[in-house]
Amino acid sequence: MSVSDPPLRCLTAANPSPLTGAGTNTYLVGATDLAVIDPGPDLAEHLTAILATVGPGQRISHILVTHAHLDHSALAPRLAALTGAPVHAFGDAHAGRSAQMAALAPHLPPAGEGLDLAFQPTHLLADGGTLSGPDWELHAHHTPGHLGGHLCLALGRVLFSGDHVMGWATSIVAPPDGDMGDYMASLARLQKGDWQRFHPGHGPAVEDPAARLAQLVAHRRAREAAIQDQLASGPDHIPSLTRRIYQDIPASLLPAAERNVLAHLIDLASRNLVSAEPALHPDARFSRL
Repeated sequence: MSVSDPPLRCLTAANPSPLTGAGTNTYLVGATDLAVIDPGPDLAEHLTAILATVGPGQRISHILVTHAHLDHSALAPRLAALTGAPVHAFGDAHAGRSAQMAALAPHLPPAGEGLDLAFQPTHLLADGGTLSGPDWELHAHHTPGHLGGHLCLALGRVLFSGDHVMGWATSIVAPPDGDMGDYMASLARLQKGDWQRFHPGHGPAVEDPAARLAQLVAHRRAREAAIQDQLASGPDHIPSLTRRIYQDIPASLLPAAERNVLAHLIDLASRNLVSAEPALHPDARFSRL
């Protein structure tokens, strides 16, 4: 079986927003048996567009979901019902969530990313799992961080990177769904690969994966350093700490920024670099150690 260069098509759903860019990318891989990666949001016109790409002698044989956010997974049930193709994913919306994040969940409002709480894959696809068609083979890489159950899917040296790595924006890491420690570990894991190109869940292809991965790591380390620098002047709470760090963003974006600061603080606390009083919680008073 040759898996060198199977046909690849990309359809972008009509769901543009500050979080999705131009919209969610849906990828179709293969010449006869087609793998659909991230069916996208539950939009009738996007379903029609996906089905319209299936030509004579072709069928959708596999549906793969990188993670259970509504803009990636919500269309999967309807597409599966119409095509008979099974849905493969790491798990449901809470799969891969750590015990620490589960404990924090009752104390946090929804992160705004739109968890698909109804999502249930037909088959679980674990780290290292492989799915194949006549001219393609996809290997699963569990890359938690943006979401506990996030998968990237490798087609040779090409990676479908979901929301873990994008070229147009940094990924949102918002507890309890997102985990900064996991996110950084997943970036480090991808840095060990010899990648040619990334096809992300939003935006254009990333043509220099090594450079982009290095940029993302540097960005997060710089934000981490900024938090530690601010705490060097004394203990603080997340709202005021966020305003001191993010001085050039609109007030409407401050809640998202606060969640990002919380993600870094949880990671820093797990590494014994900051403390939280009286306990690790969004309302805690954080100090540098």
